[in-house]
Amino acid sequence: MKKYIVYEDRDILVAYKPAGIATQTARLGQQDMVSELKNYLSGQPQYRGKGEPYLGLVHRLDQPVAGILVFGKTKEAAASLSRQIAEGKLHKYYYAVIYGRPEKEKGTLCDYLYKDGKTNMSRIVAEDFPQAKKARLSYRCVNTLMALEMQEEISLMEIELFTGRHHQIRVQMAHAGMPLLGDSKYGSEEDKEFSRQIGVKNVALCAFCLQFIHPATGKNMKFERMPEEEIFLPFFGSGI
Repeated sequence: MKKYIVYEDRDILVAYKPAGIATQTARLGQQDMVSELKNYLSGQPQYRGKGEPYLGLVHRLDQPVAGILVFGKTKEAAASLSRQIAEGKLHKYYYAVIYGRPEKEKGTLCDYLYKDGKTNMSRIVAEDFPQAKKARLSYRCVNTLMALEMQEEISLMEIELFTGRHHQIRVQMAHAGMPLLGDSKYGSEEDKEFSRQIGVKNVALCAFCLQFIHPATGKNMKFERMPEEEIFLPFFGSGI
């Protein structure tokens, strides 16, 4: 687990969550980041013999999504980080690989989402729909590549998330005609088939950058980590 820790001090811990691992789960025997990080902290000299260490979860990433998470190591730090999220002072940036080429190189998506607890899926609804929540993000196309063997285009998108709704990026991007590769829940049939053909097993989405104010020092903090999943590599290398 230590290799996934990006930064740590007495107040916060920043870690990279690989795709496929849950942020937190109650399922017995299933690996999750909170449990793994608590186990890591328990092995540190300052925590030995003091019971389970505190680790405040302030935001999440879907299990098939990779990226950077920040945790509070004290209740005060966790409360500060939670306030920053509520006030829009914690900034989250993602890379996503979509099927095809976007019609617009950049733009802002603003919708209302409803989460269906029975299906664990969200959908876009009217503003006055019961329990609908506003969802907003901006995107820009970084690059488009051709998968030569398939004669299909895929595009790398950079996304800034302004609200943290359930499955927000996946739902909004798919609704706007930009489905993410590997997304079996919200992808189009063409997107799903292409993802199967090239072997994309997780959602092609990574929270690569996180910015916030340190809860104790007041210093501006910025952390970046490039995606490790194979589908992203052609965009940062020599092509597909």
